[in-house]
Amino acid sequence: MKILNKLFLASFLLISVPSFANDGMAVIDMRVAVLSTQQAQETFKALEEDSDYAAKVEQAQTLQADRQALAETLQKDGETMSQEEVASAQKTIQDKSQELEFIVGQIQAKQNETAEKIFRDMNPSLQKILSELLAAKQLKVLLGRDTVIFADPALDITDDVTSMLDVAASGANE
Repeated sequence: MKILNKLFLASFLLISVPSFANDGMAVIDMRVAVLSTQQAQETFKALEEDSDYAAKVEQAQTLQADRQALAETLQKDGETMSQEEVASAQKTIQDKSQELEFIVGQIQAKQNETAEKIFRDMNPSLQKILSELLAAKQLKVLLGRDTVIFADPALDITDDVTSMLDVAASGANE
């Protein structure tokens, strides 16, 4: 099966050499290429199913809903509330906002940690695939998509790299 995957990879390289290869230039979003792979999607799905992570997401959603409901009540009934009630409601909204900000920070930190682990794990395959693509497409310049002001979509090899990473990962799993 590994031979079949290598054959597929080689044919993919040859078939996917579009006319832009003559220009010697291509554009890639390596973050999208890696995070769009099946392996990355499965890793993030596992993160979402992690009980601690799921509890934090649920807590953040509850805080947001509570904060929103309190803000709506304050807006609707604020004129009939005493100054103390208004001040108390505003303080509660502020406290919930700070707690929400803290929890969202924890959620984002866990997502970033997971993405970094995916990049570390896939980096050897990514570097090999990029070398193969640079040679196969005779590329002289490879630009990051986020640093390019404009590029013809035909120059973008992000999807090629994602597909090749998926093929490489499925070959490694067999």
